[in-house]
Amino acid sequence: MKLETEYNALAVHLGARRVGVLNRLAGDHHLFSFEPDYLDDLNRPTLSLSFKAQGGGVVSSLRPVSRRLPPFFSNLLPEGHLRTYLAEQAGVKPTREFSLLAALGADLPGAVTVAPFSVDAPAVDPHGAHRKFESGADVLRFSLAGVQLKFSAVMEAAGGLTIPAHGVGGFWIVKLPSMQFPAVAENEYAMLELARAAGIAVPQTRLVPVSAVHGLPAAAAGLPGQALAVQRFDRTPDGSRIHMEDFAQVFGLFADDKYGHRSYANIAAVLRAETGEQGAHEFVRRLAFSVSIGNGDMHLKNWSLLYPDGRGPVLSPAYDFVATLPYTAGDQLALTFGGSRSLGGITVDQVRHFADKANLPVSAVWQTVRETVARTADAWDGLSEKVLLPADMREIIRKQIYGVAANTCGRREKP
Repeated sequence: MKLETEYNALAVHLGARRVGVLNRLAGDHHLFSFEPDYLDDLNRPTLSLSFKAQGGGVVSSLRPVSRRLPPFFSNLLPEGHLRTYLAEQAGVKPTREFSLLAALGADLPGAVTVAPFSVDAPAVDPHGAHRKFESGADVLRFSLAGVQLKFSAVMEAAGGLTIPAHGVGGFWIVKLPSMQFPAVAENEYAMLELARAAGIAVPQTRLVPVSAVHGLPAAAAGLPGQALAVQRFDRTPDGSRIHMEDFAQVFGLFADDKYGHRSYANIAAVLRAETGEQGAHEFVRRLAFSVSIGNGDMHLKNWSLLYPDGRGPVLSPAYDFVATLPYTAGDQLALTFGGSRSLGGITVDQVRHFADKANLPVSAVWQTVRETVARTADAWDGLSEKVLLPADMREIIRKQIYGVAANTCGRREKP
């Protein structure tokens, strides 16, 4: 498959509708342009808030991007080892984003699909999770964005997992064990269940033996330990796609810039403007939970918006909750929270600084923080004996949860 020489234009569909074209220009530049009928449609579905004009319309005068794809499309591609693996299977260089997107375009996050451009191309099946990508490369079945090795899968009735072929989108994400970070699957499973117990919306999860995950590459199939299966929230039970974007896409930043180029107040301000104070306070709840468990990796790509009706965004279910302190002593937050990156607690001055920048009422934010920190400690009381983590990891998390609770709201560990 020689995608690099065969295609110079890719049709971009949002659900069944073609919304634009990605062109590869001379000099290795890439330009996205919207379809005129999309721009003229006042009821158009939302592709990304990064294309939203101040007056509410669409920013249509877009500039070419050198070497890489424009940030929204670049962020649809996986990072790290998964990108390298998929690029090898597709026969393209990992840095050739246009060619890689062409290879993976049938199973991307959200409702976007990409295929070689044709003026007479038929409409895309809105139930695209069942559509085959006839590339001739059956291995191109693992195409979701992310750094950790994640695979799209369908949960079997018997409890195992099967990786679907032909790039078909499954309904679960399988996250394999890490050789670098012990018990990371168990860690994330425990933190997601803790979040659920604390009242935060999270996807359904399961821990399964790696041996129960079928269709893995040979190098991955022999990994010891447990894999984490997370139910996809960008797919419906009948396979329809729900559009989504992460906050690197919202801010028009590349994945390389997911740390430090924005603050948590910037995210909260977008949520307040687009979803109202309810969405912003839900974000605060998850942020306070992340501090409570010692999660220093909640960067821009770990916060996402869903578009259930295709137009208006809501905060997606929470994901990628991992206690990072057991792996990195003295870890800090990925972005600044009220001018601080500390995981030691949350102060009134910190909340005031955050709330002022996000245009939120300080008293309501502080109340949400205190309630969440206390609920997290209460939830740990109920789950700690059931958390299947190594003893040293569990102890670090316990100290973090009760330490933040004591510093933030005076909540003490129960004897």
